Amino acid sequence: MTESVAPLPMFPLGTVLFPHAPLPLHIFEPRYRALVRDCLAGDGEFGVVLIERGFEVGGGDSRFDVGTVARLVEAAELDDGRWLLTTVGTRRIRVATWIPDDPYPLALVQDVAEPAFEAGAEHALAEAEEAVRRALAYKAELGEPAAPAMVRLDDEPARRAWQLAAIAPLGPVDQQALLESPGVNELVGRLAEAAGEAATLLAYRLSG
Repeated sequence: MTESVAPLPMFPLGTVLFPHAPLPLHIFEPRYRALVRDCLAGDGEFGVVLIERGFEVGGGDSRFDVGTVARLVEAAELDDGRWLLTTVGTRRIRVATWIPDDPYPLALVQDVAEPAFEAGAEHALAEAEEAVRRALAYKAELGEPAAPAMVRLDDEPARRAWQLAAIAPLGPVDQQALLESPGVNELVGRLAEAAGEAATLLAYRLSG
């Protein structure tokens, strides 16, 4: 059975958006101003995908196919037409087909199935959280920008896992690999390994 696809406005970025994670945006390009207006007139949702090659401004980029739906929480239009947005990730999507930009990127997308969080993954989640918070503490000691090591996260395990992935001090390609995990159970294992490696490297830098 073929999964249904639906059109969705898309915002390619140099940033990975995870489900249940916030994403503030400053909108200044005319095409994305149009996207915001259309989203406000509609259901308030658009897709965010990571740019694989190219730049956010001007188009002509190459994009990853797995992304996340962003839901508008707040939108403030400035006097010069720019927008300041507060959004939050809701669910993962896979791009089936890109539609020619008119005036902004559009795609036919499918929702990515989310297997239930398994009780056996709780240990891996705890390991992942310990590694992420340790890495964030090392970043703070180095004076580098990062989320606070003691930031509060959701109590629900699956949401907590995605939020941990969002704050982990990893590069966008590594974050994209986490986003493409088959499910949250695989995510926590991958996150524990990646965050552990990041913490080890940061500790080495701290040691001089």
